[in-house]
Amino acid sequence: MCDVYSSMAPERYESTTRSIRLRGFVTSIRLENEYWEILEYMAQEEGATVPQFISDFYDEVLEKRGEVKNLTSMLRVACVIYISRGRNWRAAGREEPALSLSVG
Repeated sequence: MCDVYSSMAPERYESTTRSIRLRGFVTSIRLENEYWEILEYMAQEEGATVPQFISDFYDEVLEKRGEVKNLTSMLRVACVIYISRGRNWRAAGREEPALSLSVG
């Protein structure tokens, strides 16, 4: 079983840093490429770009919690939740409604 994971392509777990504007300020987010790919699909389902999706997510968390302690970790967990809810994010056609990333 470990061979399935240990033989994955390195580009899947290599990290990429992207600059995102949140509430008028530019910040950098560093995630593994696999997470960026999942975020692309999540954003598409919401009809947004990845930067807009992350900005909306940030605003939603800020509104509900008053602060965002670790945005990068929250994004990783959101991706895991997205996948664990049975999203076949690599499938060409999806019939399921868009996922709500509500916190709380």
